Amino acid sequence: MQLLESYPVIIAICCAIAGLSRCAYYYQPKLSDDSVIVSVLSAITERYLRYGFLKCFNYIRKLGYKWNHKCIYRLYCQLKLNLRINRKQRIPLRNPKKLSAPSKRGECWSMDFMSDRSRNQRRFRTSNVIDDFNREALGINIAVNLSASRITRYLDNLAEYHGYPLKIREDNETEFT
Repeated sequence: MQLLESYPVIIAICCAIAGLSRCAYYYQPKLSDDSVIVSVLSAITERYLRYGFLKCFNYIRKLGYKWNHKCIYRLYCQLKLNLRINRKQRIPLRNPKKLSAPSKRGECWSMDFMSDRSRNQRRFRTSNVIDDFNREALGINIAVNLSASRITRYLDNLAEYHGYPLKIREDNETEFT
């Protein structure tokens, strides 16, 4: 400090004038050699490839070293050992085609399943068939359990009454597989 060199004052007064604590004046930084930490970190990450920082830090502690976690993390980042977090992959955007409006009755039917509960909390399912031309509900099949054979019988009955459609539209869910 220049005050101490220029004037015959004690260190406490010089530190008070400069706004510095005496501890900070006497502090000597410890120049640590990080090569030991680097070698231990490298050995751990070579042996255990998928270990992240916390597992490496805990492993170092189990080995008996008492290094600070901030120092280890600083070196962990300098060595570029940060593992990339695998995020959930996004499904690419689809460009669905516009739904074509049918020009006559019975050209296209839409099918879907729905489920609900009655007042006594008993679950039931419905199978709905709608004519796309006039949005008319051709039929609703209601049951506790809708099996594939029951659905095919139901569709055959509808086709006998209304005639077979040219195409059937449905959403891409697993119910029709």
